[in-house]
Amino acid sequence: QVQLVESGGGLVQAGGSLRLSCAASGRTFSTYAMGWFRRTPGKEREFVAAISRSGIITFYANSEQDRFSISRNNAANTVYLQMNSLKPEDTAVYYCAASYYCSGTSGTECYRSERRYNYWGQGTQVTVSS
Repeated sequence: QVQLVESGGGLVQAGGSLRLSCAASGRTFSTYAMGWFRRTPGKEREFVAAISRSGIITFYANSEQDRFSISRNNAANTVYLQMNSLKPEDTAVYYCAASYYCSGTSGTECYRSERRYNYWGQGTQVTVSS
């Protein structure tokens, strides 16, 4: 079992930055690939970014690859999402998730697929004003 708690969301003006954090329970954090997803009311949850167990390999949605950066600190059981140049369309609830299926050799489809993630946080609200 892994329990995840997101934090760092809030209100920011367009063009600003936020850094989201996701704290995980347990000492097996490094055995899980981690991902960030987001959801806007009325829309399906969408993939944002993911990172391999070691933190060496990262993945991004095409629309965020130049503005967002995912990282992790396994010693601190924490994964981060640095978001820069935020746009109003980035407004959403952001969720972190943990996967024990995906590995560095799994291919991008594994990291991008919700069904491959076993545990989810409760989400943190990000609101970007115009």
